[in-house]
Amino acid sequence: MKLEQVLKNVSYSLVKGNLEQEIEDIKYDSRKVKAKDMYVALVGYNTDGHEYIKKAIEMGATVIVVSKVMDILEDVTVIKVDDTRIALAYISSNYFGNPAQELVTIGVTGTTGKTTTTHMIKDILNASGRPCGLIGSIGIKYKDVVIHTDNTTPESYEVHKAFRMMANEGIKYVAMETSSQAFKLNRLAGITFDLGVLTNLTTDHIGPGEHDSQEEYIMCKNKLFLNSKEIISNNDSLYLDMVFKNVSVPIKTYALKNKALLKVEEINLLNDQNFLGTEFTTKGIINDTFKISMPGEFNVYNALCAIMVAASLGIDTDSIKKALIKARVRGRMEIGLVAPKFKVLIDYAHTEDGMRGLVKTLRDYKPKRLVSIFGGGGNRPKERRYNLGEIIGGASDLCIITEDNPRFEDIEAINKDIKVGLDKVKAKYIEIPDRKDAIKYACKNALEGDLILLVGKGHEEYQDVKGEKIYFNELEVLEEVKKEMNL
Repeated sequence: MKLEQVLKNVSYSLVKGNLEQEIEDIKYDSRKVKAKDMYVALVGYNTDGHEYIKKAIEMGATVIVVSKVMDILEDVTVIKVDDTRIALAYISSNYFGNPAQELVTIGVTGTTGKTTTTHMIKDILNASGRPCGLIGSIGIKYKDVVIHTDNTTPESYEVHKAFRMMANEGIKYVAMETSSQAFKLNRLAGITFDLGVLTNLTTDHIGPGEHDSQEEYIMCKNKLFLNSKEIISNNDSLYLDMVFKNVSVPIKTYALKNKALLKVEEINLLNDQNFLGTEFTTKGIINDTFKISMPGEFNVYNALCAIMVAASLGIDTDSIKKALIKARVRGRMEIGLVAPKFKVLIDYAHTEDGMRGLVKTLRDYKPKRLVSIFGGGGNRPKERRYNLGEIIGGASDLCIITEDNPRFEDIEAINKDIKVGLDKVKAKYIEIPDRKDAIKYACKNALEGDLILLVGKGHEEYQDVKGEKIYFNELEVLEEVKKEMNL
C-alpha cells in the first residue's frame, strides 16, 4: 500500500524521505521486520522500540515511525507522531482497509465476566444464523479458526488484521473483550463500537505494570463508552457514574437487584449427577425462563448481559434460549470430570472478586466438601496472595496449595504468602507443589459428594516458570485420572 494511504487520518510530520513509496507490511517488533516494511517504535512498560530502530533498518525497514526526536542517518523515511501507539492503531486500520466498518462490533469490558459473556454472545449469534467472531483472552475465533493471542485485547495491528480476516470470511459480527490495559495503551484508538457493554466494575488491576489508581482504571474503561453508539450495562455495578462520565448515547440496563429494563425474578440452582447449572426467570423487556449449564448467580449476570445484547440486535427469545443452554466456555466454570463420588470444576478466576464470587457460588450448591486447588502468580503483589488464601481458605473444606505461573519467584515463597491468609481463617490445607500431583491426589482421595475446584489456570495450557512456558493442560491431567481410576 502507498505510504500516503497508510497515513490517512494520522497527525504526523515528515522528518525525512518521501511519501511516494509502497510498504509491504507494518511491524512493531524489530525481529520480525522484512524488506520494505514500516517499523513503528512503540514505548512499553519494559522496553522502548526506539532502541531497536537500527536493527529494524538492518532487517529491511524503509519507513520508521517515531514519537521521539531521533538522529537517523540511514536512507529511510522517518515519520514523527505524538504517540506511536495511537498512530499504529490508525495505520493498521488503513492498511487492512478499515475492516471494523464492515462488521457489527460489540466491545465488552468489566472487571470480571468478559470471557464468558463474549462467548455467550458469539454462541447466540452463530446459532441464530448471524456469523460472529470473537477476540479475547482465549484467542481469536471465527468459524473453525482459532488463533492464540498473548493479551486479552491484542495489539491494534492484530485487532485490525483479525477484523479483515473475519470480514473476508463472511463474518458479520464480532464480540470482543476490551480490557482497561488495551485502552490505556491505545490499542483500540479510532474504533467506534456499535455496542459497548459493561459486565461489572470493582476494584482491581491496581499496581505496577497495570494501573496507577482506581480512578485511572475506571477512566480507561470509560474510553469504550465514549466511543460506542449504544451501551448495555449491569445496573448493579459499582462506579457507574464514573465509568459513564460524559457519555451521551442510550444506555440499556439489566440487573438482579436494582431497577433495570431486564431483571431476574427467580433463580434456581440445578445440581444432579451430570449437570451443574442454573435456571432463572426474567421480567421486563423479556418475560421468560432461561437455563444455562454454568453454575451460580454470577453466570446469571453474564447470561442476562448476553440476552440484552442479542435482543438489541433483534434476535428472538426462543433462539436465545436454545443457544444459551448449549453455551460452553473453556475454563470458565467448566465441568472437567464427573465421577460417581465427585465432580471436578475448572475455572480461570484469578482476581480477588472473581475468586470470592466463585467460592460463594459453589458453596450455594451445598457440596459435602469443597476441595480447592490453587496457587499464586509470581511477580505479583504479596497482598493478593494473602487475600487469596483468606478468600478461598475461608470457603473451602480443604485447600491444596500448588503452583500457578510462579514466573521468576520460588513457589515456596509464593505459598508462604498464601499461608498467611489461610492461617488467618484457620483453613485446613496441605501443600503439593506440582499441580498435576495435586489434582491426582484430590481425585484419588476424594470423599463421597466432593466438589473439587481447580482455580486459576482455566483455559491456559502452560505454566510460566523462569521465563519459559511449559506445557500443562488440566483437562489432559483429568483424562489421566480417569484412566488410572477406571472412571
